[in-house]
Amino acid sequence: MERILDVAQYIYDEYKRQSGEVIDEMKLHKLLYFAQRESLAITNEPLFEGDFEGWKYGPVSREVRAHYTSGGMSYHDKKMLSAEGAYITKNVILQYGVLASWKLSQLSHDEFSWQNARKGLVEGENGDVLLMVDDMRKDAEKIRPYDAVYDMYYDEFEDAEVAQ
Repeated sequence: MERILDVAQYIYDEYKRQSGEVIDEMKLHKLLYFAQRESLAITNEPLFEGDFEGWKYGPVSREVRAHYTSGGMSYHDKKMLSAEGAYITKNVILQYGVLASWKLSQLSHDEFSWQNARKGLVEGENGDVLLMVDDMRKDAEKIRPYDAVYDMYYDEFEDAEVAQ
């Protein structure tokens, strides 16, 4: 299993490589959340260890926030992602990275896990309740994972292999 900071660093670096721009903090958190959800949809396992809180603009990792706001994402013991981790994360960047941060925030507000973490909070209030992995699994059940590299949904791969 990956570490949340390593995945965040990968998103930070890969987004810059693809777009030529430095990713803003909100987009980083949302892409990180969607990478976790995508991993749950594809493998039924979390991509990384680490928590999200149900902040008013969507899921946020305090650990990633601390690194991002203290001078950037670089840190000493950075590790490379596994091939599978990098593939899933890059796919999420290709699918969602073109969307504006506020659009990603709006999408995250439709997530069951975020809504559960926000129960009892007034709109606009920052929350500190953690999103539960089991709730994120429910979010993952709603999506049809798409492979942006092969331009196919994951469930179409079997059909393509049989046709060959």
